[in-house]
Amino acid sequence: MFDFWYGTTDLAIYGFLIRAAIVYIYVFILIKVLGQRSMTTMNPIDFLFGVVIGDVVGEPLADGEAPMAGPLSAAAFIGGVHLFLSYIALKLPRFRRVIEDEPIILIEQGKILTDELKKAKVTVESLLMDLRLNSSINLTEIDYAVLEANGQISVIKKSRYDTVTKNDMGQSATNKGYPTVLIQDGRYIHGNISKVATIEWVNTQIKNNGYEDVKDVFLMTMDGTGQMYFSGKGKN
Repeated sequence: MFDFWYGTTDLAIYGFLIRAAIVYIYVFILIKVLGQRSMTTMNPIDFLFGVVIGDVVGEPLADGEAPMAGPLSAAAFIGGVHLFLSYIALKLPRFRRVIEDEPIILIEQGKILTDELKKAKVTVESLLMDLRLNSSINLTEIDYAVLEANGQISVIKKSRYDTVTKNDMGQSATNKGYPTVLIQDGRYIHGNISKVATIEWVNTQIKNNGYEDVKDVFLMTMDGTGQMYFSGKGKN
């Protein structure tokens, strides 16, 4: 009668269905007890919790011989440890830095911090993608971009771009289009340059913006209106 709980070599299908219902309700209650933090963020401690819990409570659903008492008890213990660590992190800021990553500034005052990109293991392509997802296509409008502890990038635009827009004033505006990367990490992107300009023109723009050579430029982009963005390497 209680084969679904203790396990058996020939557990019937209805036994697996009962187990699935128990595990679903159990995990639902466990998440409710821990709070929404575990669902809305993916800090390292939350990711670890999700992986371990999924593996522990998933065993009885795949193996009919495995009893349910052990995995559910283990899940409750892991949930308790997770809740304890979350509570300690809330009360002790120093300990919080051990289990939670600090935000990393990737763009500061409009300049891409290349060393921080390497530290965070974020590629230029990933950065540009996240900026587009934040409706920040024009890099010249960005004041700060921060990699948050949950892995998402938040964007703070320059003040003058947070005020009245042309649309608010009833004026028309030219579409900026998709920004094209012309230089990345000190190298020409020939395929993109050939679509919008020439190497000679790019070199002229490099000189006009205070750089001696293409190797001094970490990133150069140009949008559909011809507006360019430059960010140099190191302290440039």
